[in-house]
Amino acid sequence: MQAVRSAEKAPSSRAQVSAKGDKPVPLKTRIWRYRWAYLLMIPGFIYVLVFHYIPLWGNIAAFQDFSPYRGYFRSPWVGLQNFVDLFTTPDIGYTIWNTVLLSLLQIIFAFPTAIILALMLNALINERFKRFMQSILYIPHFLGWVIIISIWQQFFGGEGLINHIMQTLSGHTFDFLTNSAFYRPMLVLQVIWKESGWGTIIFLAALSGIDLSLYEAAVMDGANNWRRMWHITLPGIRNVIIILLILRMGHILDTGFEQIFLQMQGVDIRVYQTIDIFAYVRGIQGGQWGLTTALGLVKMVVGTMMILITNKIVKLLGEEGLF
Repeated sequence: MQAVRSAEKAPSSRAQVSAKGDKPVPLKTRIWRYRWAYLLMIPGFIYVLVFHYIPLWGNIAAFQDFSPYRGYFRSPWVGLQNFVDLFTTPDIGYTIWNTVLLSLLQIIFAFPTAIILALMLNALINERFKRFMQSILYIPHFLGWVIIISIWQQFFGGEGLINHIMQTLSGHTFDFLTNSAFYRPMLVLQVIWKESGWGTIIFLAALSGIDLSLYEAAVMDGANNWRRMWHITLPGIRNVIIILLILRMGHILDTGFEQIFLQMQGVDIRVYQTIDIFAYVRGIQGGQWGLTTALGLVKMVVGTMMILITNKIVKLLGEEGLF
């Protein structure tokens, strides 16, 4: 017993070292000590360097009459002419409008869907059934857009199941996927079906960090399920929602390429053409490399500005924000 007490009173060697205020460990020693952790970071570092930082050099093509055969050093400089040509292009107006509108529709409808699904999953008591539902909801995320669109064609296409039922009942058919009025809603529904389940992961992680004693105290005070969700659950994940919303606003000019590219046949160009499709048609097919690079640079600047503005607004409203 005496030994135990003396052991509890005796400070550890690490505490003695910290109390003495010894010099910090040299950088080489720390690198060698955590060498395996740094080794695991190398693939991610190479990926970010190769695919995110080195390509930034290509932005100089926005100020050139760029030609792949001449390269960056021999292509003539044109200053801001590519930006002038970009914003005087006749179809740039509805291209930007389609992009912003589709992105806002996804933010309004697809973004909250992941939160609602996370709240519903979190309310499940049976853990086995909860994991089963999570697995079902995650599956669409791992399917490519080709498969997703093929499935939707089987249901909503001209020869799909819905049209067969409509023809049997009324004798008329309606192709939802090529109709301009239903085109944008269909795109948003596809995004919801594909990505909402996967989006619940972060919200479920945030929900697991809420102190359960708060719910117990609320039950003792007579709060029902709705009040517990409104006053405990949602405030508990509010910071996560705000951060993800700020980051999403930075991609307001990104609506995806493959999804729209695979479904633009038979649809009015004033409905389907977004910035990504415009860049493909003018850049890859038309060879206007400088013009489309200028468009990409504008997207980058607008995305950065949207993050800064949204973060500023959030802070003015009294929230923490992203930084």
